[in-house]
Amino acid sequence: MTEDQKRACGMLYDANYDGEIVQQRVACQDLCHRYNALLPSQIQERESLLRGLLGQTGERFVIEQPFWCDYGIRIRLGEDFYSNHHLVILDAAPVTIGDHVFIGPNCGIYTAGHPLNPYLRAQGLEYAKPVTLGSYVWLGAHVVVLPGVTIGAHTVVGAGSVVTRDLPAGVLAAGNPCRVLRPLTNEELAEPSSSR
Repeated sequence: MTEDQKRACGMLYDANYDGEIVQQRVACQDLCHRYNALLPSQIQERESLLRGLLGQTGERFVIEQPFWCDYGIRIRLGEDFYSNHHLVILDAAPVTIGDHVFIGPNCGIYTAGHPLNPYLRAQGLEYAKPVTLGSYVWLGAHVVVLPGVTIGAHTVVGAGSVVTRDLPAGVLAAGNPCRVLRPLTNEELAEPSSSR
């Protein structure tokens, strides 16, 4: 079994010394570096580079620079995605993001984790668990989402939170570790009328 096959099965795998995996990550880092070096006004070039880097995008999306990811190919963005500056996605496992998701500055979505055993860590071993953000999720500034977490649709995660476990749909959550503070009200979840 290859190290990449172990990764895909959720097993411990060699993420730091396996030549194929390191090569994939370096190729992605080169593309991220190219993306981050583009002028903000180079909108078409930015969009084109991201479409080639990411596994899937909607028709409309914005990722402000700088942006970093490990592989890119396992990131799936829904429609109307927006991320503010300094998003980091460690996509050793799939990262699936629904429609109309908003991510504040300095956020991290991490699918990669390491064993508690220091000798296994020293061997370069890690594991990867998928992360899913439902449609209309909003992550405030400096939110960290850890491996294996699913955040339900419409949920708002307050700034500075560390999300260590699943959050249900339609709630306001915050803290370290992040916890549900309350359900969002019907008024907060209501679609506004089109008369502006």
